[in-house]
Order: sequence, then C-alpha cells, then structure tokens
Amino acid sequence: MAKRSKKGRPVNGVILVNKHQGESSNRILQQVKRIFNAQKAGHTGALDPLATGMLPICLGEATKFSQFLLDADKTYRVRAQLGVRTDTSDADGEVVAEAAVDVNEQQLAAALDTFRGDILQVPSMFSALKHQGKPLYEYARKGIEIEREARPISIYRLELLQREGDVLEMEVHCSKGTYIRSLVDDLGQLLGCGAHVQALHRTQVADYPADAMLSVDQLNAYVADATESADFDYAELDALLLPVYSPVANLPLKTVNSRQAHSFLHGQPLNAESAPAGTLIRVENTEQVFLGVAEYRADGLAWPKRLVVFDLEVGAKRPYTSP
Repeated sequence: MAKRSKKGRPVNGVILVNKHQGESSNRILQQVKRIFNAQKAGHTGALDPLATGMLPICLGEATKFSQFLLDADKTYRVRAQLGVRTDTSDADGEVVAEAAVDVNEQQLAAALDTFRGDILQVPSMFSALKHQGKPLYEYARKGIEIEREARPISIYRLELLQREGDVLEMEVHCSKGTYIRSLVDDLGQLLGCGAHVQALHRTQVADYPADAMLSVDQLNAYVADATESADFDYAELDALLLPVYSPVANLPLKTVNSRQAHSFLHGQPLNAESAPAGTLIRVENTEQVFLGVAEYRADGLAWPKRLVVFDLEVGAKRPYTSP
C-alpha cells in the first residue's frame, strides 16, 4: 500500500504570536498552522479569549518540546477592578457581588505581600483543568460546582505598578499552573471588596523576547500572494521561526560525536557525566545540530527522552532547525 502523503509542509520551529483579544488560543493555532502550511502545530498553554500577548506556537518537531514551555515561568501585566466580583473572575463573566472599596495603600501592600512566594491556589471553575475527562469550564457553564484541591504555585514577583481609584495595574512573574484570575479574585476577597480581571497581557514565556512577537495579521502579510500551488516560496516566513531547541535552550548542553549521536538517535543512552536521576540535558552533535533531550536515570546514564526525527524522505542529513 502506498504511503499516504501528509498535508502541509514539514516545517519546524517556534513562532511567538502576539495574541489579540477575543480569539481563542486554538483558533490562533489553526490560523498559524494554515499560514505556514505546516503539517503539525501545537500551542504551549492557552490564553483566555480576554487575554492578549505572548502565545508560542510550536511547528513540526518543535511540538515534541512544547511541554517544556507549558512548565515554564510566565510574566503578565494585569488590570484589576476592585469592588466588583464576577463568576468567571474576569470582565467576561456575570457580576455576582459589588462592594464599596475602602482600602488604603498600607492595607493593599500588606494584602499583596501575602501572595508572594510559595503559596497554595484553588483553580478557577472556569479553568481548563480536567475533571473526569472534561474541562472544569464545561461544568461551570452548566452551573455545576466541582470541589478543587489547592495546588502549590510560586509568585516570584507581584508588583503594583499603579493605582487609579479602584483599578490596579500589576505585574506578575509566576510559576506554571498559576491562574491570574484566581489570584485577583483571592486578592479581592482578602481585601473584603471583591475584584476581577479587566485586562490581561502575557509579556513573557520562559526567556523568549517580547520584541520577537508577531500578530496573526503580520504573519498573514507574508503569505498574501500565496496560492494553492506548491511552488510558493516560504523562505521569508520561515526565517521568522525560532529554533526547534528553543523550548529547551536553558537545559545544560551535552555535545556528542558522530558515533554517540548515531546511538542516541537509535534509543541508546549516553555515558555522560553523573547527575541526579531526573536531570535533563540538551544534546547536540559536533556540528551544533540539535538531536533531542536526554534524562538521567538511576543507572547513571542519560537516556533519550525526546528525539528530533530526521526527514529521510528528502535525504536530509540533519533535522530541520532554524538559524
């Protein structure tokens, strides 16, 4: 039986999308996949439709490493309205309580300080966390309340940028699993007046630079003249991609020779320097070609965890990477 050809191009890398307000992350993902005519795409943690800002989209081989961005630290700018609580903890929800705001600067500072560091947070019912295979927001929309356990998170920085009346502008640098809506709602409850998110903008994921972000409209401009023909030149668009290894760029690097690289790509461990079990490393060959990620196990060897696949069909001598 003839092998079915995959739809789209085997393009690989990461593009930083500046998500606009009102669109779902999945919709953005599908638009980017179409623009690049990519065979495979995945995002690295959804942003609410109300939210804007950095949404890394992984293409091709980079999707194998998207989990590392899901687990990465994030930074947000948030505008919070005191005195009004909503059922979704943001401006898209229905108002469930209103109260006068009688909070001075000292009380606000003290309240903010309680959320800094390692804390426990109960996820919002309007989050995408799963319960019996369904996201919590599906239950919430039906008026069903599911008991949620508090989860440990870390707030590395929570800075009040300005206050104008009952509106706070804050910057939050936090660990994975942090829900800014829940943070703002909890702050409002602690202050005794309620609060909700008016606007939310993600400024950073891991160490990705904010100035590398592009909107969907900007990306569309690169393919304005594209047709269904396979001869369209995507070189200018592909040059925008960050390397496949960029989600794991902060991992310790191990460089291997050609013999070790061949064994590693065929599932064999590396006799690398000893490290605690669970330690991850990024593996490249002597030509600085990214091969994948290895994980140390109890036997002291670094075993393949995620490998980059070579495109043998087109005779490539190296995995797809971007400059």
